Amino acid sequence: MLEQAIKDQLATYLQRLEAPIEIVASLDESDKAGKIREFVTEVASLSDQVTARFDGTNSRRPSFGIAKTGEQPRVHFAGLPMGHEFTSLILALLQVSGYAPKISDELLNQIKSLNLKSNLEVFVSLSCHNCPDVVQALNLIAIYNPGTQATMIDGAFFQQEVEQRQILAVPMVFKDSEQFGQGRMTLEEIVTKLDANSGARDAEKINAKDVFDVLVVGGGPAGAAAAVYAARKGINTGVVAERFGGQVLDTLAIENFISVTETEGPKLAAALEQHVRAYDVDIMNLQRAKQLKTGNLDDLIEIELENGATLKSRTVILSTGARWREMNVPGEEQYKTKGVAFCPHCDGPLFKGKRVAVIGGGNSGVEAAIDLAGIVKEVTLLEFDGKLRADAVLQKKLASLPNVRVITSAQTTEVLGDGQKVTGLVYKDRIGDSLNTVELEGIFVQIGLLPNTDWLKTSGVELSPRGEIVVDARGETSVPGVFAAGDATTTPYKQIIIATGEGAKAALSAFDYLIRSN
Repeated sequence: MLEQAIKDQLATYLQRLEAPIEIVASLDESDKAGKIREFVTEVASLSDQVTARFDGTNSRRPSFGIAKTGEQPRVHFAGLPMGHEFTSLILALLQVSGYAPKISDELLNQIKSLNLKSNLEVFVSLSCHNCPDVVQALNLIAIYNPGTQATMIDGAFFQQEVEQRQILAVPMVFKDSEQFGQGRMTLEEIVTKLDANSGARDAEKINAKDVFDVLVVGGGPAGAAAAVYAARKGINTGVVAERFGGQVLDTLAIENFISVTETEGPKLAAALEQHVRAYDVDIMNLQRAKQLKTGNLDDLIEIELENGATLKSRTVILSTGARWREMNVPGEEQYKTKGVAFCPHCDGPLFKGKRVAVIGGGNSGVEAAIDLAGIVKEVTLLEFDGKLRADAVLQKKLASLPNVRVITSAQTTEVLGDGQKVTGLVYKDRIGDSLNTVELEGIFVQIGLLPNTDWLKTSGVELSPRGEIVVDARGETSVPGVFAAGDATTTPYKQIIIATGEGAKAALSAFDYLIRSN
């Protein structure tokens, strides 16, 4: 089943096992159980520290669990963890044996102190690039909380359960059979959500921090570059971010970041964070900014956070990025993760053989339609304009696909559903003014980005009609001491490489401001 190169790679990793482990399979009479048996047998054959057993008692069959020899499994895989999930398997094998995870002592102690006793399940697709982080996080929590079970469930292996539980987006996490979370989540985010007291502790720590010289709000490419350039000047630098990495975390293939021929968003985000941590930068992750205040007696800029804490700084760099633009039509909010989706790479496999729509005729929309056409029964692409706006090469590829139809001058007006899942949509023909219904099971929204600047509307920082932060050539805003960079600003062309350059420029401008102000 496993290619020789994969076997060799896995055998090398298994040399790092800290103690003997068992892979315990719970099987039935299905063909899928035969694949699980073959897979487990091959993995166990690669190390004398690994034993395979086929007498498991897990109620979800076929599946397999991993445990130290003599213990009951708490980490389970319901499916074959290949593709993006192969790394999850390797880490599970090592960490169950006692191999230390590469996380901070503070976070590890927080995991151990959860004293959690729960059943954690995560539904995935093997093509989902956001799923492995969630699988690996839940596995680690189960390893250090003896009362907890963690299970990765491949939706393709358990299609009937996917249908019964109306799972139309991955990763989808359940805690004791109740939905716990959906979409990309880091280990820190999951632990924070499980730890009821983390918010108060974080606020207390943040309130005790000294005044920063430069405080960067946002941890995407612009924020990371700003932090590195500021820290290199030897000044007190902090980063407060809702999630470090920003929208890059949700990006699959990146092929235009100069000097890096090809990479994936999560890998680039990890590299950005690693670079920032190489300097003396205070990173405050999982913290959302609520308000920016100026004009206090100390002539400092204050950032109030959602948890109630306040940070003070002599200068601030705003790099809060952007988010997917929504249609804002009836039914969209109700049916998010129930048929309305934003990531064709992650959620596309859940719509195999079904009918879907893609909203948007730009590059993102046409690329999504092309990708989905190889999975689903039929794709309907709706574009508001009278023609598609995607690159010609993409339009040519789209036109060659037999199961794609394109409707232009179409304004989506409503998402239809039966209370549980999407059943169709209504669009207005902008030429004939008629209303039309399309019956389908999924809708992928690809209509651009909105800047994350709602929290600045009462701050005095000038915003454009589109809500972007107005900046000059130096990254200065309308408020002295406040700079901005990246996709949240009026700088044209929302590209990662442009955001990093703008972040560096904003940091240099902030440093220049500090010199001239003292």
